[in-house]
Amino acid sequence: MASASGLSTMVVYSHFGGIPELIRAVVDHGFAELDRAFARVPVTEDPVADLCAQSLTCRRVACENPHLYDLMFGLSTRATYRPISDSAARLSGRSPAFRGAYAHVAEACARLVNSGRVRPEDPEVVAAQLWSFVHGYISLELADHFVDFDDSVTQVLLPMGVNLVVGMGDELDRARASHEAGARLYDSIWPS
Repeated sequence: MASASGLSTMVVYSHFGGIPELIRAVVDHGFAELDRAFARVPVTEDPVADLCAQSLTCRRVACENPHLYDLMFGLSTRATYRPISDSAARLSGRSPAFRGAYAHVAEACARLVNSGRVRPEDPEVVAAQLWSFVHGYISLELADHFVDFDDSVTQVLLPMGVNLVVGMGDELDRARASHEAGARLYDSIWPS
């Protein structure tokens, strides 16, 4: 890594302190990139559409740099890298960079709960559920588990989002319309 960037190993160690600190810096960079991408998604009157656009945006970021995504979410356990085992040193869910990106999701989930479209629920719990479903999908897609689908986004990801909000109490037709609006919103932000 050091030689590929034209630096000596000592420069990397003196700047970062070691491999765990370097990895943490790279992970923070990834979450800062995700934060910037989420910031491009406008806040609309439809929190379900906004969450759908955020889901598609997160997928885009992951697909553009799958190795960074793997590292950000602790999936890079191949070869010599292992996530730091000390949870106090492993800042994934507590780092300011992560919190900055996750705040977009948490705010949209708070708006969803406050909209009355879903049953009253702790917005943090809703955000964790949404975060889990999106990253589960992305992890499986990046591992080529959806190769037999013509379009796994429209066949798996979007219907799963509809099912999630309907399970939380939203109306099926309204949830579908919001996901269609979210896909259009995403397309307007990230034209093909």
